[in-house]
Amino acid sequence: MKLIIVSNRLPISLSEAEDGTITAKESVGGLVTGIGAYLASLDESGMFDGDFTWAGWPGMSLEGKNFSFPEKVANTFKLCPVDIPDNLMDSFYYGFCNKTIWPLFHYFTSYVEYNEEFWESYVKVNQIFFEALKKIIEPGDYIWVHDYHLMLLPRLIREEYPDAAIGFFLHIPFPSYEIFRLLSNTWRSRILKGLLGSDVIGFHTYDYTQHFLNSLSSILGAEHHLGLVHVNERIAKVDTFPMGIDYNKYHDAAALPKTQNEVVELKESVSNRKIILSIDRLDYSKGILNRLQAFEEFLEDYPDWCEHVVLMLVVVPSRTGVDQYQQMKKGIDELVGNINGKFGTLTWTPILYQYKFFSLDKLSVLYAASDICLVTPLRDGMNLIAKEYIASRIDKKGMLIISETAGATNELGEVLVINPNNTKEISEAIHTALKMDEADQIRINESLQKRIKEFNVQHWATDFVESLSSIKKEQNKLRLKVINPDTGEQIINAFSNASERLLILDYDGTIVPFSNNPESSEPPADVTDIIRTLSSIDRSKVVIISGSDRFTMEKWFPGLPLTLVAEHGVWIKEDEDDWIMPNPLLNDWKPTIRPILERYTSRLPGTFIQEKEYSMAWHYRGAANKLARQRARELVDTLKHLTANVDIQVLQGHRVVEVRSAGVNKGLAVLHLLSGKSYDFILAIGDDDTDEDIFKVLPESANTIRVGLVNTLAKNNVLNQRGTLVLLKNICMPFEADKPSS
Repeated sequence: MKLIIVSNRLPISLSEAEDGTITAKESVGGLVTGIGAYLASLDESGMFDGDFTWAGWPGMSLEGKNFSFPEKVANTFKLCPVDIPDNLMDSFYYGFCNKTIWPLFHYFTSYVEYNEEFWESYVKVNQIFFEALKKIIEPGDYIWVHDYHLMLLPRLIREEYPDAAIGFFLHIPFPSYEIFRLLSNTWRSRILKGLLGSDVIGFHTYDYTQHFLNSLSSILGAEHHLGLVHVNERIAKVDTFPMGIDYNKYHDAAALPKTQNEVVELKESVSNRKIILSIDRLDYSKGILNRLQAFEEFLEDYPDWCEHVVLMLVVVPSRTGVDQYQQMKKGIDELVGNINGKFGTLTWTPILYQYKFFSLDKLSVLYAASDICLVTPLRDGMNLIAKEYIASRIDKKGMLIISETAGATNELGEVLVINPNNTKEISEAIHTALKMDEADQIRINESLQKRIKEFNVQHWATDFVESLSSIKKEQNKLRLKVINPDTGEQIINAFSNASERLLILDYDGTIVPFSNNPESSEPPADVTDIIRTLSSIDRSKVVIISGSDRFTMEKWFPGLPLTLVAEHGVWIKEDEDDWIMPNPLLNDWKPTIRPILERYTSRLPGTFIQEKEYSMAWHYRGAANKLARQRARELVDTLKHLTANVDIQVLQGHRVVEVRSAGVNKGLAVLHLLSGKSYDFILAIGDDDTDEDIFKVLPESANTIRVGLVNTLAKNNVLNQRGTLVLLKNICMPFEADKPSS
């Protein structure tokens, strides 16, 4: 097997000279650096046997062009260039990616363009990437897709390669549901479904992870349990993987004698003034203008620092084809000129401004020389500059000022954290940092360096790939428990050959689909026919267990020789006998609980109370997903607190909160039915956690089945409710000829 990395760009860039000569040079972006460091560590571990392929766009259309890749890149991984026509790339990259997704996911909603042509290009480019991948994907490969350019790709791969190991990582923020829903219903649904083609979906921070899960629930109705989402016939994991840096690369570069010599020269060139560093790509999300305004405010509020500090402003060119970036560049130029003109003297220029790219060796000098590093984006997925600065402080001095809206802040809480929209906060933080005792700086940076070194980029990538491997193993484990034709035939034969048979069938979600109104959830004709046939088979006892009340259950199955268990085990009725209560119960608690349920019903449209003799249920299947989940959690907490000394149980099921008398569960009801009787064939099927009580009390020889791909005490699973009916129908088939006419 091999590891296939897929990103918008290859780890190389192509450029064409006027004479047609094509030059290829290695890229130096954070993703390329990080993945390269991870692959180097894999060479040592032997995973993937050193077989790595990187698929992406090389920077220009390849039609009719010949070139060779840089030796260093070619020796690290095989390259799979994705050829995209220039006109389509413009609409895709400068259009949907950078005029729709980028501003929306960074909360700049006023910059977003909703252009159908952009969307169509996005769809086409994702398809082109898929067609390129089809040429290289082989069984057992791990496919790791990166970033917002390719959010439709995982599903395309999944549809063609259902067993593939597919991971996706988003390197920018995932916005809150209220922001994400600004996309059209078609776009947002397809993006979410595209991402759900992955086995593992990763984000930098817990907040981004929760935003994605909330959007899944609100838009697709897909619920999760501890980040595990059921997608068709498999589970997908949504989790947080904070990206690190190649710590040693930056720390060692700063420690080089050449770097240290240049640090001394740089400090001397600014007359040993305190250096404040600001380095960012040209992007409106980085908060550069706010940062400059804050520096201006700092010089006004703390005039004693004038001529004693210098702001080294480095802006790296980026996306020059986007209008907002051109306007922003103009604004930065003007503001720098105004501040220098306002405060500068013949011997002091407050801001030293460069609009250029800095190589690692030059960057290391800036990091190592700066007393303060300003990282104040208005919104940022992670921001590795913050970590690079800390790693480069070999003297452990210096102070980082970071925005609370940068992903890296979650790991760097000891530094000075500011609101990037509040220039006064930034100004005060600069003053605090300049006056901070060196011992405090060293204490903070020592702690941060230890953390950043441990949770480096290799740790990030290893954690992600191991999670992908783990979820595939879990999927395979669950898949092995799914009833296949051989297992089904064994169960059918065992049933046919048995002399005394017991079938225990849960109702909602097992033999009938869930309904928004449980009391009207009558069994459809095909279910009734199956139950009628099963109950007519000689020496076969059919038990149907439901949370519904006994009168409703009698109405659902009139005249059939069945055993009915109502209210999850409160009442039992065997064939023509009367209803009995195996354990005497009290319901004097209901007047206390009813007002609580009524209050929550009045607070949330689409909810209702189902009252039974010894239980009460608050259903929220018809309510809005997000608020319903919150209200359900609140209700459960309230009930558990108020009923701590009352003999009742509070249970949360499939979009329902149920309160019932203590000492009741399906397992106890089944034990009552088994008492004094012997069966050589037992089959029990259920779909939720309450059915685990049944599986727990049955003998080892019983055939137990859980509906859905979940971990369970049951021996086997069926994928869905229809799978239950298929199995029961097949059990019935040998006995169809003996079925009495209705």
